[in-house]
Amino acid sequence: MAKKKNKSKPNAKQTTTAAKKPSSENTKVSTAKASSAAAAAASKGGFLDKMFRLSEHGTNVRTEIVAGLTTFFAMAYIIFLNPVILGEGSPTGMSNTAVVTATCIAAAIGTWLIGILSNYPMAQAPGLGLNAVFAYTLCGAFGLSAGAALSAVFLAGIFFILLTVTGARTALVKAIPVNLKKAIGAGIGLFIALIGFVNAGLVIGEGSGAATTVALGNFASPTVLLACFGLILTIILVVKKVPAALFVSMISTAVIGCIFQFCFGVEMGVTAPTNWAPSLDFSMFGKCFTGFADLFKAPPASLLATMLTLVMVDMFDTIGTLIGAADKAGYLDENGDLPKIEKAMLADAIATSTGAVIGTSTVTTYVESTAGISAGGKTGLTSMVTGICFALALFLSPIVGLVPSAATAPILIVVGVMMCGSLMDIDWRDLDVAIPCFLTIVGMPFFYSITDGLAFGFIAFFIVKLAKGKAKEVHPLMYVIVVLFFIKYLLSALQTIGVL
Repeated sequence: MAKKKNKSKPNAKQTTTAAKKPSSENTKVSTAKASSAAAAAASKGGFLDKMFRLSEHGTNVRTEIVAGLTTFFAMAYIIFLNPVILGEGSPTGMSNTAVVTATCIAAAIGTWLIGILSNYPMAQAPGLGLNAVFAYTLCGAFGLSAGAALSAVFLAGIFFILLTVTGARTALVKAIPVNLKKAIGAGIGLFIALIGFVNAGLVIGEGSGAATTVALGNFASPTVLLACFGLILTIILVVKKVPAALFVSMISTAVIGCIFQFCFGVEMGVTAPTNWAPSLDFSMFGKCFTGFADLFKAPPASLLATMLTLVMVDMFDTIGTLIGAADKAGYLDENGDLPKIEKAMLADAIATSTGAVIGTSTVTTYVESTAGISAGGKTGLTSMVTGICFALALFLSPIVGLVPSAATAPILIVVGVMMCGSLMDIDWRDLDVAIPCFLTIVGMPFFYSITDGLAFGFIAFFIVKLAKGKAKEVHPLMYVIVVLFFIKYLLSALQTIGVL
């Protein structure tokens, strides 16, 4: 009976083997079914599914369209804000309609490029902060004409393309200490916020003979009160995480301003359209090619500072935004790196040169791309939809004047707050880190120059390392940057005393 019993029961090894075999076969069957399902879905999705690999990323056309619209409305404020920074009231002297036209076309092209080249759901437009560099540093501080500044942006874009295809752009970014990268973003944030406070009338200049350099604005002014209303509304919408909060706040504040000005006769800085027909203004198109003569007539110090500013600010802005948005989307690998980052940066570089030809400041990736990602966007189809929206927005030029500075200023202030989020990543207890970062951050608003903030921070970093006997820890490329900044100030001093 014992033998009969042993025959009737398989041993443990046989049982395990028998169990594994069907499991392996089931896995193969499941994989085959999954592949068949993906192929079927791709076939059903047609051209868009095949081009953007929608099924592979677990998404569909409807979701991508919704995500693209979400991204557009989250960053549509730039259409109205860019003319405030680059338009008729700024040092550039460009017409508002020309800025709107260039902004929409550059945003559409840049967004399409990043979607096609990288298949990431990112969006691009003239950068908020980079447009301030263009207006207040290149045209304001350095005295360049708008055409010359566009020429500089065009050259920077070509330079970025070369750096990207050779891999040098990534190497240059890695040469800058992480803490200084964080400080650059926060410094630009404070600079943007200062511009917002000034445009709102909340900060006014007291003049050289006054006891204070700046002072609080006049709360009896209707435009100041409108700006305060807009700021309060923006804060409420942002903290409550209302979708497209910045855009909603700006439009709501503009509507209030229009009601008070047109219905009650209270001056709110609103300009009524003289013609409701959409007008595409290409007056700045190609100015970058005629501006080279003015650019190279600029003093050597200004020319050097111009290119340094454009290259460094855009490089850090783009890398930071790409990594931040990619982290939100879950695209970063186990080392925290972004696959296909070269393709995304190439799209940024091409868009920058294209934007300069059209007539706008440096184009960069927008952190508002995360709004569409949160709405389910996973592929470049999201970008294509956002780009189409920017192309259609070309016809909004007649209503730009209906959005006063009091409505856009609160957006600048709150965006400044958002950009200061990187401050928490700086080790303020370590003076070796804190001093260069502090000078970078406060230098930008205090000197009213992003370039000088960068210069003071980088030079301070070099001095600290030299004083601590850690000069070997400084990347060779940092030495090059610091030397260039020293040359800039030396040339500026020689120009001042009449030697050059």
